[in-house]
Amino acid sequence: MFGTKSVTFWLLQIIGLVGLLALCLWLVLRPRSPNYTIMNFSVPSVNDSSASNHGIIQYELDIDNPNKNSGIYYDDIFLIFYHGVDTVGNNTVPSFYQRKDRNFRVLKHVDVDTPLWRALRSAILNATAELRVDLSTNIRYKTWGIKSKHHGLHREGNIPIGKDGKISNKKKKVKLRHASKRLKLRATRFL
Repeated sequence: MFGTKSVTFWLLQIIGLVGLLALCLWLVLRPRSPNYTIMNFSVPSVNDSSASNHGIIQYELDIDNPNKNSGIYYDDIFLIFYHGVDTVGNNTVPSFYQRKDRNFRVLKHVDVDTPLWRALRSAILNATAELRVDLSTNIRYKTWGIKSKHHGLHREGNIPIGKDGKISNKKKKVKLRHASKRLKLRATRFL
């Protein structure tokens, strides 16, 4: 009838098939990280000489959830803007839930203090200004009603600013990319 070798071979085939099926399901259901883009960035009072003591940076943060089957729970999102090594300002987006395959837009502004505003305004008027933005947060994925563990996200981007106080690249937006290890160490202070 059945030999020991044929039963063992049959069991190995079933285990291999189940393992292959589990790998395929994991690849299909594994959530992807959200995409962050700075849009409609502007420094409105750059040409106003009466506003030489204090400035405002306005921006729109677009958060895209590319997952078709996973929603995302965000903890507070921390944004820090730098001009050179100086911190120009920071902002916090409160925690929220984003449904699957949706975009979320946040309109915010950052107040810039006097000494940094003068240096930034001068660089903008000379068309040499570039700000760096650092973003850090923790997220949890919700797939089929099950929440994942917390995942730390750190992103960064450079924003070139033209003489008009707006983003000077062709697309008029800056997509934030994975951050360097230096930023990850610095961002752990805020999380």
